[in-house]
Amino acid sequence: MSSIGSPTGAAPTDTGRAAATARGHLFNAGSLGRYRDVLARGVDRVARRVGEVDTPFTGVTPDELAPLIGGIDLDRPLGDTDAALDELHDVWLRDAVWFHHPRYLAHLNCPVVIPALLGEAVLSAVNSSLDTWDQSAGATLMERRLIEWTAGRIGLGPTADGVFTSGGTQSNLQAMLLAREEAYRRAVGGAATRPDRPQVLSRLRVITSAAGHFSVQKAAKLLGLAADAVLTVPTDASRRMRADELARTIDRCHRDGEVVMAVVATAGTTDFGSIDPLPEIADICADAGVWMHVDAAYGCGLLVSPTRRHLLDGIERATSVTVDYHKSFFQPVSSSALLVRDGRSLRHATWHADYLNPARAVEQGIPNQVDKSIQTTRRFDACKLWLTLRIMGPDAVGELFDQVVDLAAQAWRRLDADPRFEVAAQSQLSTVVFRYRPPGLAPDLADEANLHARDALAASGAALVAGTKVDGAHHLKLTLLNPETTVDDVAHVLDLIADHAAWYARTATAAELSCPVG
Repeated sequence: MSSIGSPTGAAPTDTGRAAATARGHLFNAGSLGRYRDVLARGVDRVARRVGEVDTPFTGVTPDELAPLIGGIDLDRPLGDTDAALDELHDVWLRDAVWFHHPRYLAHLNCPVVIPALLGEAVLSAVNSSLDTWDQSAGATLMERRLIEWTAGRIGLGPTADGVFTSGGTQSNLQAMLLAREEAYRRAVGGAATRPDRPQVLSRLRVITSAAGHFSVQKAAKLLGLAADAVLTVPTDASRRMRADELARTIDRCHRDGEVVMAVVATAGTTDFGSIDPLPEIADICADAGVWMHVDAAYGCGLLVSPTRRHLLDGIERATSVTVDYHKSFFQPVSSSALLVRDGRSLRHATWHADYLNPARAVEQGIPNQVDKSIQTTRRFDACKLWLTLRIMGPDAVGELFDQVVDLAAQAWRRLDADPRFEVAAQSQLSTVVFRYRPPGLAPDLADEANLHARDALAASGAALVAGTKVDGAHHLKLTLLNPETTVDDVAHVLDLIADHAAWYARTATAAELSCPVG
């Protein structure tokens, strides 16, 4: 008797043919030839495009691309790899922002090393999920070994632990989650009657510097803290947190009946590359019994620097640390981690589910990373760093980071000596904050000229720089993370900025003079 459906020997239906075609796209032992061919075509397209790139950007606008992308009918497949790659070129690759270009000087985006790209290709094909052992096997242990290695570089001690995350914002969020739960536990530990949780949370405070990352405020909001939970303390002339102001802020919180759940120090602020005085902050936090978190998302490259590791002195006393390998270890996004001094604190992110990580798995000694993470399904991003260290080694990565820090120092000196520009505090890392402000240019006009120069530079595609505000005034920023960038590249970009800004200032002044009075 035949099975339900088409009689045995009947011609395949259209649905059957479509299903067979769809199965042909699955990656398995039967499709290895197609796998090699398709990926080779994709790699070839990227290689060809990178070989053609002569500017970091084309200057394309959203209005130009939106109709093209919006007009694509996603219900009608092209059915051909080359056709799809042609289309991908038109909607993305042609106008992509190229971080590897030496005149991309905008945000904290680094060029990536080839061993990490190899890791990306391998981990995507295998597609391990790092939530449980039975979905990852050795990948779990490799991630744990990299966490151990990073904690050792920081100096957190034998009880340290951690977990990979999607980036610094998630790492900072999880650190604040752990700090919140520890602060709540201490607050209710000695109480005769258990106080109401919302009432306790309303008194929790986080202290960071005025130059700290916005993700601290974002984390406080997501964690249900009070609207005024994050207190910022002023910075010194080098844009580093003032330790004396931190101590005063903690004392004021105690007098007001508020609970300081964490102090967030920064080892590499986004704008200024400044590193807060970690030893002094550690002393203050130890005296006050406060959780000390160090956001080293940017400055973590110093952990492998052959010459500048001392700039992170004091980080070894932190309660928790954020590192972003995809900023200063030259890794593809995403590759980040949260490290904690006491691995037991990660229990605040644990929730057992019978279908995933039952409590008996702990009794059996089965290592499940979901017990430490606020994510469930999670990529094996550690693979990229693993291959980077095994092929290049940490010293080579550190030497690349040292090169961009050296370049930033040279760029700062050049700008400081150039009468067309004003410079802000000199970075300890690889950013340079400055603005076009030749003698005699009014402050308001200087703001407008700098805004115009950044926009005009981006529209030309010749280079990309970032913008920020310093003490209310518009500034520009070079973020130097490409060891291939030279002082000549920087000088050329500065000349372009000065030309755009000077044109705007002349035009605006002429227009104002030509306007009739009244």
